[in-house]
Amino acid sequence: MKRLGPSFGHWRKSSRSQAGGTECVEVAGAGTLRGLRDSKDPGGAVVILGLDGWTSLVEEIRSGAHDLA
Repeated sequence: MKRLGPSFGHWRKSSRSQAGGTECVEVAGAGTLRGLRDSKDPGGAVVILGLDGWTSLVEEIRSGAHDLA
């Protein structure tokens, strides 16, 4: 299958992610875009956000808007 879209280089996990953790999201940048993916499936789907969308998501996460508990 041919991949479309930007090529994201170095993927990073949160510094809060546990060493052997399996529930991690990774993020990478490509110009003005940010990609998010599931660390358990690095070849899977990537959510791509522009800088405004990325900034909004980070602010919402910090405010607890996406807490599951």
